[in-house]
Amino acid sequence: MKIVKLFLIALLICSGFASNAQTSVWDSTFRPATFSIKREQFKSYKSSIKDIVFLGNSITANTDWQELLQSENVKNRGISGDITFGILERLKDITDTKPAKIFLLIGINDISRNIPDKQILTNYRKIVSGIRTESPNTKIYLHTLMPVNHTFEKFKNHYGKDEHILLVNEAIRKMADLKMIYVIDLYPHFLDENKRMKAELTHDGLHLTAAGYQVWAKLLLEGNYLK
Repeated sequence: MKIVKLFLIALLICSGFASNAQTSVWDSTFRPATFSIKREQFKSYKSSIKDIVFLGNSITANTDWQELLQSENVKNRGISGDITFGILERLKDITDTKPAKIFLLIGINDISRNIPDKQILTNYRKIVSGIRTESPNTKIYLHTLMPVNHTFEKFKNHYGKDEHILLVNEAIRKMADLKMIYVIDLYPHFLDENKRMKAELTHDGLHLTAAGYQVWAKLLLEGNYLK
């Protein structure tokens, strides 16, 4: 009987280790279903050294930036579901056009996919280095990640990971010390008193409503980041 109990305890311990290992598994090769299509579309569009490129995932992709900011130089290069590895893969498509500015918001999908914070920040440094090397006159603007709101219960892989958002954001803020790097701290402007994204600024706990994009646009315009 004692042997059986010991066996069951060992089995539970092993199951616990397996569960922990499973939650920490991550895949750098993941690309959204529309990744290749959107990439080819972007490459087919006309470009200019006056371009102001918004680069990121669905939070970037889900608005018309030219309309929102009333600027014909603004280009939307967001791909829904993208991660930092995807940005690195298609970065040269952007830098080849030598845009005036790049505004980057990326990383929340990495966190949802259990990509380690350290790796996310390594990729951030690679992105910055890639822009500087391939398009040295391009000004780089890094957005901090926005909070999420778990009460909507839709994107469960994104919830319960607030400590990772905070850690990545703190590292992004420190990048403001680097030459020609500007940090736009979105996080506090979308945060409610319960440390969640303000319910009125999101329709699903992750993505923005029209009001959410207006908050973002106001920060950009009042901060004179587009000039």
